[in-house]
Amino acid sequence: MGTSNSSKETCERAKNLANAIGSYHLNFNMDDVVTSVHTLFNFVTKKTPKFRVNGGTEVENLALQNIQARLRMVLSYLFAQLLPWVRSKSGSLLVLGSSNVDECLRGYLTKYDCSSADLNPIGAISKIDLRKFINYAKTEFDLPILDEFLNSVPTAELEPITGDYVQADEVDMGMTYDELSVFGRLRKNERCGPFSMFSKLVHEWGSVLQPSEIASKVKRFFFYYSVNRHKMTTLTPSYHAETYSPDDNRFDLRPFLYNTAWSWQFKKVDSLADELEKEA
Repeated sequence: MGTSNSSKETCERAKNLANAIGSYHLNFNMDDVVTSVHTLFNFVTKKTPKFRVNGGTEVENLALQNIQARLRMVLSYLFAQLLPWVRSKSGSLLVLGSSNVDECLRGYLTKYDCSSADLNPIGAISKIDLRKFINYAKTEFDLPILDEFLNSVPTAELEPITGDYVQADEVDMGMTYDELSVFGRLRKNERCGPFSMFSKLVHEWGSVLQPSEIASKVKRFFFYYSVNRHKMTTLTPSYHAETYSPDDNRFDLRPFLYNTAWSWQFKKVDSLADELEKEA
């Protein structure tokens, strides 16, 4: 379900993987569907939102990305219900989700978008562990095509590709998947809040990062974790293979409404960071 924002490489990888595993594969461009929603919005409001690379605001940019993501959910269910009929078969297909733990922790997904499905096979697995499994599957199941997935830059491909800009997940999130994997384990398995997480990471990352840098990363994570936690209440059911899942409904029974300022905790983090840097 590509758009003009999808790269040829992504479309080709999907096709090649389908061929390698013997999957029935369809590839279509949904630009006309996206454009019809843009046109409807313009007709009602007399306003035309733009992507950031075209001079639009962050609000416009995010809304335009979300249109594509949510339409993919609608189309996924449409094709899942009718493709067996198209092939003269009975029944319907399951829709599989593709959001991993790190994206859920950070809230790097659109509510009711293509992360909404019947089952998410990787919804309880971090990107780091998922890469390990893909690397294993490449050899175990003789799928060299998986190398292309391992070596590609993770991207949602929801913004226009220009000569000097290609959307990248880690840049968008402001943190790496390696960092998110650490944050997720400390948050769930070690039951860490902002201050206890900072205190642990000062010892783990202190040789390469200043306490103030670690503090900034921890505060950024907890802000986005808390402001997006509500998305976990509508999360697609996952297959739970690990202990660090943020799945609110079935696995991680924590609040979905937080005071995102974390005033007391962040103040303690900054105070300790200042103290440690003065002692250094």
